[in-house]
Amino acid sequence: MEARATGTDKAVESVFREEHGRLLASLVRRFGDLDLAEEVASEAVEAALVHWPVHGVPDKPGAWLLTTARRKAVDRLRRDQAYAARLAVLQLDADRAGPAPAPGTGADSDLPDERLQLFFTCAHPALLPEARGALTLRCLAGLTTPEVARAYLVPPATMAQRIVRAKKKIREARIPFRVPDADELPGRLPGVLQVLYSIFTEGYTASSGPRLQRLDLAEEAVRLARILHRLLPAEREVTGLLALMLLVHARRAARTGPTGELVLLEDQDRDRWDRTMIDEGLALVPPALTGGPPGPYGVQAAIAALHDEATDLTTTDWPQIVALYDVLLTLTPSPVVALNRAAAVAMRDGPEAGLALLDDLAGEERLRGHHPYPAARADLLQRLGRLPEAAAAYRQALDLAGTEPERAHLRRRLEAVEQAGPDTPAHP
Repeated sequence: MEARATGTDKAVESVFREEHGRLLASLVRRFGDLDLAEEVASEAVEAALVHWPVHGVPDKPGAWLLTTARRKAVDRLRRDQAYAARLAVLQLDADRAGPAPAPGTGADSDLPDERLQLFFTCAHPALLPEARGALTLRCLAGLTTPEVARAYLVPPATMAQRIVRAKKKIREARIPFRVPDADELPGRLPGVLQVLYSIFTEGYTASSGPRLQRLDLAEEAVRLARILHRLLPAEREVTGLLALMLLVHARRAARTGPTGELVLLEDQDRDRWDRTMIDEGLALVPPALTGGPPGPYGVQAAIAALHDEATDLTTTDWPQIVALYDVLLTLTPSPVVALNRAAAVAMRDGPEAGLALLDDLAGEERLRGHHPYPAARADLLQRLGRLPEAAAAYRQALDLAGTEPERAHLRRRLEAVEQAGPDTPAHP
């Protein structure tokens, strides 16, 4: 019986992980309150852990959870008339926002897929930026509050307060649970995409800590991007973001060595790249770039595709990458984009050309605490044989780097420069 219960627990966990966002979205749509939705969803899972070991996992587990959660919500509202009156006002707002999607839009025909509304609610511009990602992970990815806290490297109590405040803001500001109208969508969608991309970048290259990558966080971002793409397949920037994530995440196994050390792109074993994921990403790049002006995520995906298609650094199409960065600079003028373009120019035209562009960025405020900037300068100075300047730049980057693998890599580079003699020749 114990083995059976353990298997059932795993089945419930698997179903809840897969269905959590859809279940929560449907409950919020019905009752208009995130707190109530989360509480009855958890109670439905507890009921499943009691019921399913005896009667078996139902054919439509998502629908079973939704029905159970709805009953528990109705029971609670019957006991608390004041709560019910408050939710009635929220429900009126939801009804005015538009009709609920028809059933049958999700994998389980009895459980409508209303996650798109939840995406826009969690990423609403009225919420603080740090709350948007936290709510997205909590509500759509189904992470617990301690898991979200680990994702953002804050204590669980701090994250719990952050989530409570965000829910209170949604409730008190009566933020509607709906998909923006067609004329609003272009202004609201970038915020949703930015939340997902921020989650992914923290997973792909952690801002601090003992590890370079936090693969669980990156994979959650990819999973959420897949969901958003299924819900908005015609939105080219959604397609571009998913393509970008896939093409970058495909390199995850080669980005670190056996002890977790950083491995640069030029030194990575490309046989370890995930070719299935690369093929999936490559197929998404053309639709992301056609049918209208290109968007930033589509252009970044095209850059990632050129890296993934090359057999090594020397066969990479650097002229095309520079041209794409030129396009990206017109779409999103940013010193970080300019930094990446300078690195590509160095590969195309040589380290001196790249260094000149980096020196032009020396006064950019956003790059002052951004360790890749002095690290890039140090690398080009080292290539040019300007070793004392390279050592100074490596020290600056070392002071700014956030993760231990990055610091260890910079220490190795600094030691190599310091140990090199004054007659060490420059290298390309």
